[in-house]
This record gives sequence, C-alpha cells and structure tokens, in this order.
Amino acid sequence: MRRAFPIFALLTAILLSYALYEALVAAPTEQTMGNVQRIFYYHVPSAWTAFLLFAVNFVASLWYLISRSSKADAIAIVTAEVGVVFCTVVLVTGPLWARPVWGIWWTWDVRLTSTLVLWLIYISYLMLRRFSTSGQTPVLAAALAIFGALDIPLVYFSIWIFRTQHPQPVIGGGGSIDSRMWHVLLINWLAFLCFAALICWSRYRLEILQRELEETQALESLLEPRSSR
Repeated sequence: MRRAFPIFALLTAILLSYALYEALVAAPTEQTMGNVQRIFYYHVPSAWTAFLLFAVNFVASLWYLISRSSKADAIAIVTAEVGVVFCTVVLVTGPLWARPVWGIWWTWDVRLTSTLVLWLIYISYLMLRRFSTSGQTPVLAAALAIFGALDIPLVYFSIWIFRTQHPQPVIGGGGSIDSRMWHVLLINWLAFLCFAALICWSRYRLEILQRELEETQALESLLEPRSSR
C-alpha cells in the first residue's frame, strides 16, 4: 500500500493536469455564456464529488451506529472533511459564474440555499467532532450526518420541485450538451474523484494512526500507577 500511494498520486497529478488543459483549452467555447461557462467543469464535478463523499459518510455513519466500528467512524469523519472541501468549491465557483451571467453574486434560490444548508450541516458535524469531548460524540455526529444526508436529494431535485434560477442539471435535466463538453466534464469528474480518493486515503491513514497513538497513551497512563507501586 505504501508503494501504491506515490504511484496513485503521480497518476492523479497527471490526470488533473490533463483535465485542466481540457477544460481551459480543448473544450469548445459555449456560444451564449462564452468562456465563463468553463467554470462548470469545476463547479459540477465538485458538486458530484461532494454528494458522493456525503453519501459515503451517510453509509459509514449508519454502519457505526449499528456496529460501533472504529473504522466506520474514521471513514465517516474523513469523508465529511473532504466533502466539505469540495462543497466549498461549489459555493465559491457558483457565484463566480453567476456574477457575469446573472449580474449578481448570490440569490436565495432554492438550489443555492439548500446547498448552503448542506454545507452548514457538515461544518456543524466537523465542529462537533473537533470540540466536543463527550463519549457520545461519535453517536451524536453519526445522527447529525444521517440528518444532513437527507438534504442531498433536496439539493438535486429542487430544480424540478421549485421554480429556480439555477440552470437545469447535466444529468436528467432534459437539455442537451455538446459531446465534447460532456467528455471534458467527465474527465474532470474522474480527476476530482481520484484527487478526493487520494486525500481520503492519506487522511484515513492519519486518522487511524492518531487513534492508535491515543489508545497507546491511554494504556500507558493506566499502567504507570501500577508500575510506580
């Protein structure tokens, strides 16, 4: 596994570079929006990646509540952290596109608002994990994560349920997309998925090592009074 990590990291770097070239140079320029449309090659894959990570967090949280598995808890916190990063990219790139197209940075559109709520829920999840010292913190965090995951379908289907300014989704939106643009979009999503997997892999290893260290320190603190006797 240690040998595989640098190889996977190198391949991911190459894929990210290729995806960058495809998005900024090779992809055709959209006739209506112009070059600002290229933000979609980062905005949309970031949203898909965030949703996938939050879905994994949901499954891991359920797994933890059922089995109390430390590995499930580690997976949950790692995917939440990385998911928040990609969701932040979504919230940053969205207004960057909206300003030249809509003429405003932000509007309280249902899609935008529900995405912000999703981000705030998982920020609350991370704050709970970081600052709470209660023994029930993992259980409370798992319950919060399951609640937060319920917002994911609302974010995606809000366009069909409510009237919204947000463009129709790429998948299931009923519109058409140039085959070359579709190719570039998928290449960028693949690159983002590999990058997310790389970060999760590294962060998971760190989380497991940290927990093993804490367990060792706790065991040593219990043995020290006995040895002093």
